[in-house]
Amino acid sequence: MLENYLLEELVTFAQTGTLAETATQLNVTQPTVTRGMQKLESDLGVQLFDRQPNRLSLTPTGELATQEATALLQAQNQAVARIHSFDQDQRTLQIGTTLPGPLYVLNTLSLPTNVTINHELLATNIDTLLINHDYSLIFSDHKLASKTTSSQLVGYERLAVNLNKFMFQANQSTITFAELKDLSFIVLTNIGPWRNVIQQEIPNAKFLYQEQREAFDEITKFADFPYFSTNISIFDPLDPTQASPTTLNDSRVRIPISDDQAQLTIYANFLRSEKQRVQPLIDQVMAKWPD
Repeated sequence: MLENYLLEELVTFAQTGTLAETATQLNVTQPTVTRGMQKLESDLGVQLFDRQPNRLSLTPTGELATQEATALLQAQNQAVARIHSFDQDQRTLQIGTTLPGPLYVLNTLSLPTNVTINHELLATNIDTLLINHDYSLIFSDHKLASKTTSSQLVGYERLAVNLNKFMFQANQSTITFAELKDLSFIVLTNIGPWRNVIQQEIPNAKFLYQEQREAFDEITKFADFPYFSTNISIFDPLDPTQASPTTLNDSRVRIPISDDQAQLTIYANFLRSEKQRVQPLIDQVMAKWPD
């Protein structure tokens, strides 16, 4: 069996081009590297180096060996990372989501101490995150279905718009995306798939994205820009629609958006092997999820 330190020396030599620099990079002596490369050639039974006066270079076989050594080291590092992730996953339930709604529901629950929630929204490659045991449970607006992963319907998130009550569009019980054309909206930057929905569905709209929640709150408090909320916003203590009557800016009216695209189906995604561990938490979220 090839020893890792020999593979590391070979890969480092290919990157640096000299024994001296290889030794410096690996914090060993140059004679140590020389003996290591000789041992590697002996173990493999092939010539890896072309030795000329004052010059050492890789043979074509050495170049191939370097490629294979790089792949072996990467595979080993990935295996170690997966083992550590699996071990961590067995001791804790790491929860993630691709959109903010589930976070507001989770924050209202009394969760066991072994549950950890990542409040940063995830990208869409959630199947890989589950398979690598980076997460035990991920909420998203699409489901997974494979030999190793599964999904469970949690509920629906429905979009609404909050308009100044004196706007002519506000005098109706529901509204469409088309009827919101040409308006300017204040929007939080990190809203997951909702960002694509509003950008694609509202004609000629302008979106004033705010990275900081504090800035968003200040603008909605002192300006009349329309903003969006959902049926999950009842769990967001900072949402302006949840303010007390004495602090609520009552110049706005909340109007549900009736288009099909204004509703997202929310799923809990997990490894099939993890279903028993995550099901109690999924049941808690489902019980709390609003109609």
